[in-house]
Amino acid sequence: MAENKEIVPQKYDVNAKWDACLDLTVRRFVYSSLGGAFAGLLFFRSPVTRWASLAFGAGLGIGSAYADCGRAFDAPSSSSSAAFSAPNTTEVSEPQAVHE
Repeated sequence: MAENKEIVPQKYDVNAKWDACLDLTVRRFVYSSLGGAFAGLLFFRSPVTRWASLAFGAGLGIGSAYADCGRAFDAPSSSSSAAFSAPNTTEVSEPQAVHE
């Protein structure tokens, strides 16, 4: 008896979206934390400000991953992000002739 596996379209595959979001979040968290730690070592002397720099970098990474994952699931994190999206029109209108 053969198994009947249904192929799920790409835009409805929630498991793939979660995997991509988790991967994106971990990568951005690590890279931005390292960037914050490097900037803290480069610019600050106090250990408190160095840790604050690392925390700020980690927050930037998590925040940007959250925003991108929100777009991936078609749930924008704020109403203002819809204003910055490009229109999805592919139709080109022809210029109208001017009659005098």
